Order: sequence, then C-alpha cells, then structure tokens
Amino acid sequence: MNLKVTKGTIVRTIMICVVIINLILEKFGLDVINTSESAIAAFVEMVIEAGSIIAAWWYNNSYSAAAKKADRFFSAVKEAEAKGINK
Repeated sequence: MNLKVTKGTIVRTIMICVVIINLILEKFGLDVINTSESAIAAFVEMVIEAGSIIAAWWYNNSYSAAAKKADRFFSAVKEAEAKGINK
C-alpha cells in the first residue's frame, strides 16, 4: 500500500484550512487572509527543503553518547578491514 503524501495534497489541505479560517474571520467581521495557492505551495516547498537540510545535517553529525560510541566502533571495523582482519 502506497501512503505517500504529495506536495499537492499538503497544499490543498492548507488551502482548505485557510478557507475555513477566512469564513470564521469574515463571520466575526475581521480581516481575512489574502493568499494564493502558489504562495502556499512555495511555503510548503520551503518547509520541506529546510526539513531535508536539517535532517541531513542532524543524521550526519554525532551528538549523543551512543552515536559517538557507534562512530568509534565503525572506525575500528574500518581499520580492521584495512589490515585484513575478518576477511
């Protein structure tokens, strides 16, 4: 089963939320949110890109004690393989 959510689905969901919020704001006589689907799409794309950059940075840097220990273990394995041990 493919449960991937597309950028278009996210944009349409946000647009529905904006419409509902605008209906409520209009009902109470307040200013509505003026936006377009392309502006929402650009914002969603920016959030996805920023999230990807942060995730890549986070997973490529060791912060926890367990991650640092795993790095030391991985280095030891690489050194052992380079010396011909465990081949």
